[in-house]
Amino acid sequence: MQVEALVAAQRAAQKKQPFISYAERAAALERLHKAIRAREKDILRALEQDLGKCEGEGFMTEVALVLDELKTARRHLKKWMRPRRVPGSLAQLPGHGVRVPEAYGLVLIMAPWNYPFQLTLSPLIGAVAAGNRCAVKPSAYAPATARVMEEMLNACFDRTWVFTVQGGRAENQALLDQRFDYIFFTGGVAVGKVVLEKAARYVTPVTLELGGKSPCIVDETADIGLAARRIAFGKGLNSGQTCVAPDYVYAHRSVAEQLMAAIGDEWARSYGTDALHSAQWPHMVTRRHFDRVRGLIDPEKVFCGGQTDEATLRIAPTILRNAGWDDPAMGEEIFGPVLPVMTFDRLDEVIDAVNSHEKPLALYLFTRSREAEKRVMTQVAFGGGCVNDTLIHLATSHMPFGGVGHSGMGSYHGAWSFDTFTHYKSVLRQKTRPDVPLRYPPFTPGKLRLMRRLFK
Repeated sequence: MQVEALVAAQRAAQKKQPFISYAERAAALERLHKAIRAREKDILRALEQDLGKCEGEGFMTEVALVLDELKTARRHLKKWMRPRRVPGSLAQLPGHGVRVPEAYGLVLIMAPWNYPFQLTLSPLIGAVAAGNRCAVKPSAYAPATARVMEEMLNACFDRTWVFTVQGGRAENQALLDQRFDYIFFTGGVAVGKVVLEKAARYVTPVTLELGGKSPCIVDETADIGLAARRIAFGKGLNSGQTCVAPDYVYAHRSVAEQLMAAIGDEWARSYGTDALHSAQWPHMVTRRHFDRVRGLIDPEKVFCGGQTDEATLRIAPTILRNAGWDDPAMGEEIFGPVLPVMTFDRLDEVIDAVNSHEKPLALYLFTRSREAEKRVMTQVAFGGGCVNDTLIHLATSHMPFGGVGHSGMGSYHGAWSFDTFTHYKSVLRQKTRPDVPLRYPPFTPGKLRLMRRLFK
């Protein structure tokens, strides 16, 4: 069935049934939960096939996070769907206002390859909970996971509610040529700009979850052992193919050598002395991506790592010492296991340097200084982040996740996912009595004096 026909069928179904009931939404989320539990092994095998993720990493970073989103949505759905009363203003008395949640209608969800299960299903859960009909476009670079998801979604939903489109650029183009009521895109900045241009044709609202160069700052007061372990974790997960991975490190000059050695030790502890042959170490998604990331490694600056294996598309976790902003690795988002380390003497240098570039999706600060924390949190703009940790700020349904500026617009997770895919109609519920005469002409001097007193 062609994309245009699929969208037309959804539009007809939405016209016939513009409101999807609580019972229908709750039942759909329950079916999806059961399907994920029943096919967990298939999902994890697909993730291993597409990206080389071991079972533990695949479950922790993909399946578990989706199950948490489902749990939150199922628990709070009835509350989220209720109209929300707000106080009326003085001019509206004796009435009161309500915000009435309404689904946008038809939603397009375009997902990336790096976390193909989580970053497809998490926004879909929010869109379904909000009562939308959805077109799902998984990434062609994770085909095994895309196939499993399509089978699951076809079993859980009628295609007039949720349908999946497989394929590459041609299919992306065909979908973006259709009229949707909301577009949710996760991916790179360049394609995000194309999505935004296409959305402008129909004035379609969008959420863009993009990326950027996320800094990790380690000052002289930090617990270096802990910082090293958590930076190694954040950069090593999915072999660095994570939009919120620490892209580079700014380390105080007095602790930089100790930090780099400790990060290298943590990688050896996690993946062995030869990560290229570790079952725990994922590979680059494609040969093209492998070649690009390998090209960012300057052999003269390698502190540890640097080894590559073309046959398996693996790149060893690598630290680049004495990095600078003119290095190839600092000219673009790395999206791989290469970690440039730069040094600083004063925190002002770091704040100025980070602020002179595009706003990052994430920022990580390791410090024991409340003053340093306050300065970075108030003087640097970024999507989200951690103090004394990496990555796990997004592992919750109780805080929104999203970027700012070039790293994205909009946010989701938990209740924010429902809000993202919901238009809130502002409605005044007015009483018929009393009918206050103050607002009606003629506006006499007495009325004007009274209004000035009321609204001074």
